[in-house]
Amino acid sequence: MKAIQIHHTGEPEVMRHVDLPDPQPGPGDAIVRAEVIGVGKPDVMIRTGVYPWMPPLPAIPGNEMVGIVESLGPGVSRVEVGQRVLISARELPTRGGCYAEKIRVPADALFVLPPSVDAFAAVCMGNYQLAMGMLFDSGSATPRSIAVQAAAGGVGTALVQTAVAHGIEVIAVAGSQAKCAYVRAAGAHHVHQRGTGDLREAVLAATGGRGVDMVFDHVGGPGLLPQLDLLAPRGTLLSYNVLQGLPTENLVAELRKRLDRSLALRCYSVHVLDREPVRRRELMNNAIDMLAQGRIRPPPPRRFALRDAVDAHRLLATPDSLGKIVLVP
Repeated sequence: MKAIQIHHTGEPEVMRHVDLPDPQPGPGDAIVRAEVIGVGKPDVMIRTGVYPWMPPLPAIPGNEMVGIVESLGPGVSRVEVGQRVLISARELPTRGGCYAEKIRVPADALFVLPPSVDAFAAVCMGNYQLAMGMLFDSGSATPRSIAVQAAAGGVGTALVQTAVAHGIEVIAVAGSQAKCAYVRAAGAHHVHQRGTGDLREAVLAATGGRGVDMVFDHVGGPGLLPQLDLLAPRGTLLSYNVLQGLPTENLVAELRKRLDRSLALRCYSVHVLDREPVRRRELMNNAIDMLAQGRIRPPPPRRFALRDAVDAHRLLATPDSLGKIVLVP
């Protein structure tokens, strides 16, 4: 089979399109033939060697795949040959492994997909699982309104659509006119182009002066804590990454400056669900159900051939990336 493999970490060029032996199923295993492979930030962290859940080298990156069950090992009863399934490396003993034409996984880790579900939409469900975790399983009260930074990205779009599907008012923030149009088409109620006006004023205007219950940010850096001023009383600023690094301000001091609103900052990772595998699977199944019911509609992803994984990673690193990127064997 063809696969993308890295023998050492670094820039996109460390990924090699190679021939490897076809995997064979052991007891309890399934062999899945890939139809669509998702590309995401955890794959970049594997490629660059900074992922806390790094697989041993040489490694095959890739943490999500939709494919067809090709064969089964002894003792498998819950899936059948020919079924379309979703693979999430969050369910696997070792992360990665999906940048390949075939993969061997424990059959119990698979999510069987309804026949009506499109493979290119289903491969996005990891983002919607994360969105549901942040919205409804983070320990914060279910919000009435939210603001989403970088809303045109894969997770941002999932947050927008998941919130809208649950009747939550959404203010989406994006960095260009094209991205604003993209998130407006995804269903956002209000869209603000970054750098074209005062975001706080826009949020207050959209919420009748109240502010939003939650702000979702993955950029961090000097722009993180000023977003506390977008929040309604008892609101939560949820940080799920810090691409621009940590803020330098004293967090407690910044919160106490706004003591009359009793605000909170929460750092969220989907890996909190590593301790709660039943809940993790429930969130994914909920996302799949929403897709099957037509309540969410992931925008069509940008497609690359598996052999062009280097180009896919280059695009992922640019500010022009919109929505999901996938590889097709």
